[in-house]
Amino acid sequence: MEGLPLAQTEGLFRQIGRISWFDMRVFTTAFVILALIAFFAVAWYARPRLQERVPNSLANVIIVSLVIVFLLLAATTLAFTWEVINSGISLVTDFGVDYDTAVRVGSTAVVLASSYIVAGVIRQGIQRVVRGRDAFSKHQTQVMVRVAQVCVYVVGFTAVLSLWEVDITGLLVGAGFLGIVVGMAARQTLGSLLAGFMLMFARPFEIGDWVIIEEEEGIVTDISIVNTRIQTFDGEYVMIPNDIVGGSTIINRSRKGRLRLEVDVGVDYEADVERAAAVAKEVMREPDDVLAVPSPQVVTKELGDSAVVLGLRFWIDKPSARRKWRAKTTVINAVKEAFDREGIKIPYPQRELSGRAETGGFRVAEERERTREFGATTDGGATDGGTTDDGPTDGHMNDGGPESDDGGENE
Repeated sequence: MEGLPLAQTEGLFRQIGRISWFDMRVFTTAFVILALIAFFAVAWYARPRLQERVPNSLANVIIVSLVIVFLLLAATTLAFTWEVINSGISLVTDFGVDYDTAVRVGSTAVVLASSYIVAGVIRQGIQRVVRGRDAFSKHQTQVMVRVAQVCVYVVGFTAVLSLWEVDITGLLVGAGFLGIVVGMAARQTLGSLLAGFMLMFARPFEIGDWVIIEEEEGIVTDISIVNTRIQTFDGEYVMIPNDIVGGSTIINRSRKGRLRLEVDVGVDYEADVERAAAVAKEVMREPDDVLAVPSPQVVTKELGDSAVVLGLRFWIDKPSARRKWRAKTTVINAVKEAFDREGIKIPYPQRELSGRAETGGFRVAEERERTREFGATTDGGATDGGTTDDGPTDGHMNDGGPESDDGGENE
């Protein structure tokens, strides 16, 4: 060896010559195992730092590729050391591996690795785009990622089949027939799936919104591909299929971040309507739950049967059922107290009855007088022209009869 004295070089070769061939195998095996342990430790330590510089999928592919290459080198070294194989020619001869097969295997590995990298890059890209945006929920982000990854893997799988010269025409025909059968058997579920994708991109509501769908009103707690879950204000959970949601009228009370409420109150016809409206408008500015902008408004809605109806309109922010009822209760109580204080009457329902002039109007008082004048019969009726206790009468005494006081035999 260059740089070592001749005597030292000859002593080193003599020591190596005294080592048996079995000892060299054990030494080489131990060295390879230690090298593998050290490599795995370095890979485990370097992986997080590599992921900070490149996409996670690319970092995983690099680490896995290095591990596979290092394992192959270690396995080849051990195989040659323990005389499992003698040369590369014997490996190809024994296992029947030709050049074309090796190229296909390598190309397949490259295609699969590329598909994995592209899918990972797409996932990180979608997450980076939707991060910090309230328009996309976590579930919607996951659905978009899964759909994109499935598309990438389908393309990669098709490319692998083309590399191995597999005719995919039969597979496509079979998949078409299978799709028809599945579509006929589960058309409602597929309709819900399609409606779920449409809702995901249309976004008529988000989780936490206060909505009215069909006859159900409540807070949206979950949106899946198949159905939408709503928690009603009675504490009940309602599952609505997305195909019904997509075909129904949806009222979103939370979309603008504020909601206008209206309370009707009636004032007496004798009251000053403008003054009552001014008092109500001033009172509605006091509660904390009522927004100052837009300002509360009072409109005259109609002339009711018993009162002039005023509409008290006001706004609340961050709409919820609790805030709605709390604001309504506060406004109603405040307006009631203010009207009582100002002497503005809120009338009870009233009815005005009158008799028709052509029929003489009501005659209740006249009938009472006649009843008192003639007395009442045993059945509660009047004696005028009716039946008395002594028999029938026409309302006057008999004249000329045998029992008459004027013209009888007892004259």
